[in-house]
Amino acid sequence: MTLYLPYTTTAQIVEELSKEQRTIGGAHNMVLTLVIATGEADHYDAVRAATEAAREHPSRILVLIRRDPDEESRLDAEIRPPGIAGPGEVLLLRLYGELGDHPDSVVTPLLAPDAPIVVWWPGVGPSDPSTDPLGRLAQRRITDAQRADSSVRDLLDRVAHYHPGDTDLTWTRITPWRSLLASTMDRPCGWVTDAEVEAEEDFPSADLLAAWLADQLEIPVRRTISSGPAITGVRLITESEEISVSRPDGRVATLSRTGRPDQRVALPRRGSTEALAEELRRLDADEVYHDSARSVGVMFAEGATS
Repeated sequence: MTLYLPYTTTAQIVEELSKEQRTIGGAHNMVLTLVIATGEADHYDAVRAATEAAREHPSRILVLIRRDPDEESRLDAEIRPPGIAGPGEVLLLRLYGELGDHPDSVVTPLLAPDAPIVVWWPGVGPSDPSTDPLGRLAQRRITDAQRADSSVRDLLDRVAHYHPGDTDLTWTRITPWRSLLASTMDRPCGWVTDAEVEAEEDFPSADLLAAWLADQLEIPVRRTISSGPAITGVRLITESEEISVSRPDGRVATLSRTGRPDQRVALPRRGSTEALAEELRRLDADEVYHDSARSVGVMFAEGATS
């Protein structure tokens, strides 16, 4: 059953976790600690996504919820043992007052023993995750530029402070697009001479996809604006044919190639659960993301000076 500990301390939480572990061995099979830094409004969806992802990656989930910074410092905790929402414990930690300025001091005693640490900011994350108090503890730092008011600008600010281990869900959401395009290019089609990515305005996933294509094909890739939703199409012109992927509804795409019948391909927009689960599969630096994100910065810098 869920245990509620108002006005508690980390020592009391550790004691309760130790009691649980002696009973059911809760933390022994945890492959990582997932720390979620969020607000009250976003925590429900974040916990749901994390617990679903934890079915593939058993984790101790620590959810830090920043509350009123003007109140007296205190810590309220809610402990959900394994089996209630997933294979590992879920700890909801509400930080009031000045305690919210020192989340690392709360997290450190609660980390699963000998397990890697991943920090996820499901809302607007820091511009430099590696220097954030929580980010300094982690091997992987996951942000989501799509949640910012100016999504592309948010991504560019973070790219400027990139450190190995940083990643963003705007990148992970385009994995199905990258897989489809890569498999399409596996067939003989000649050199690609022109390329275009079409998507709604201020959608950084589209800019990352265009940058990735430009890096892979070694040609400039146009980024054009559509009414959406999200990425609506990619067009490649080769020496021998035109290849296009059109997805006007955000769910099913049509793959067209010159002289061949059209193909319908399931290509639904990815939610946070699928994207987070993919990110948790690797704890090393994602060099392909780094290269593509850096190329986005170059593309925008060249656009600003041209």
